[in-house]
Amino acid sequence: MLKNCSRRHQLIVSLAFASLFCSVVSLRGQTVLTGQAAFTDYSQEKPGVTRKLTVADLPAPYATKSVDNGPPVSKRPDGAWPQAPAGFKVEQYATGLVAPRLIRKAPNGDLFVAMSSSNEILIFRGVNADGRPQTMGKFADGLSQPFGIAFYPSGPNPKWVYIGNTDSVVRFPYQNGDLKARGPAEKLADLPGGGRLRGGGHWTRDIVFSKDDKRMFVSVGSHSNVDDPDTHPEEFHRADVLEFTPEGKFVKVYAYGIRNCVGEAINSITGELWCSTNERDALGDNLVPDYITHVQEGAFYGWPWYYMGGTQDPRHLGSHPELKAKVTTPDVLLQPHFASLEMLFYEGSQFPAEFKGDVFAAEHGSWNKAKRAGYEVIVAPVRDGHATGEYEDFLTGFTTADGQVWGRPVGVAVGDDGSLFVTDDGSGSIWHITYTGK
Repeated sequence: MLKNCSRRHQLIVSLAFASLFCSVVSLRGQTVLTGQAAFTDYSQEKPGVTRKLTVADLPAPYATKSVDNGPPVSKRPDGAWPQAPAGFKVEQYATGLVAPRLIRKAPNGDLFVAMSSSNEILIFRGVNADGRPQTMGKFADGLSQPFGIAFYPSGPNPKWVYIGNTDSVVRFPYQNGDLKARGPAEKLADLPGGGRLRGGGHWTRDIVFSKDDKRMFVSVGSHSNVDDPDTHPEEFHRADVLEFTPEGKFVKVYAYGIRNCVGEAINSITGELWCSTNERDALGDNLVPDYITHVQEGAFYGWPWYYMGGTQDPRHLGSHPELKAKVTTPDVLLQPHFASLEMLFYEGSQFPAEFKGDVFAAEHGSWNKAKRAGYEVIVAPVRDGHATGEYEDFLTGFTTADGQVWGRPVGVAVGDDGSLFVTDDGSGSIWHITYTGK
């Protein structure tokens, strides 16, 4: 059994020793599992458990066999319910939905939800005494696997709702309180790909605007797991974050080598773009970690030739040695195959103050891991705009004791009152988490 390091000396324990033998204590006062103890699966995921993975903890490629262990989603068993830390209450805000995906709050408090499989955007407004929405509406339909949702300009009175289709960016005219688009979609830009229904690989496209509203960042995942863009033209402008003007004019590739930046967010303190990223598969159970990171302009994050700094992917040995020293290591290493989706920075005041500024992210869950992991919402501590490198299980319980999966978190949004909403495309639900006291 691991012994806890002294709290007094946690900051001076050598990283090598901590990585191999020791747990440390987080800024929240919780024990942080490090080294090999930081790797996990569904059976070890519990609210409040904190882990920190580093590059030094990673195994060699193919240390374990790559497996296809994708979960068939089962009906939620009687009595099964998402579990949050002590002091938090979890309610089912909406149910009976068909695969709700990304969720974003409008400035007036309405919740916009991308229904990617039915090509529409729904709106949910308010919370009744029974915990259900006061009003629901269909904002728009006839879209093309919509995912990203952004309001522009920033501030209390946006004029447009931008939607990231799998193959384009469109926008609708909007005023606060609209339950239905007040005009047709205006197409601003084409995007590479074409979506899963047309064999286009990663199909989600998120959209955020820079803090000054002058830049539009659009995430585009790779076409493949690990194909070389040098010989696969379909990877052109894939595994990138693309920069456009708000009017849809392409500016440049903002950052590259990010296999699939599913969720984007802007850090209000630093103004930096952040991404929640799905890394590559088929190198074994504990490679390659998914991650959450700030995204540096012009930076290279490794895909497909390298990962986690300058570690070369064995499927591309000898390729692009000139890039090895340029690979940026992400801020927060998550479990491999977690399938990290939407993320946000918590700026509300309903949760305890220690959560202010932290990252919440939805982990959809693994398919390429012998013992499944993910199917939860995590929180990654951020101090003065910078990640500490660890993450904490926050909302778990979407699997049964024997590993059956009934729920798969996708999106996270903070309501006007500071409570948290989580979309779950496994059970077709939106969950509502509030803080009720210690």
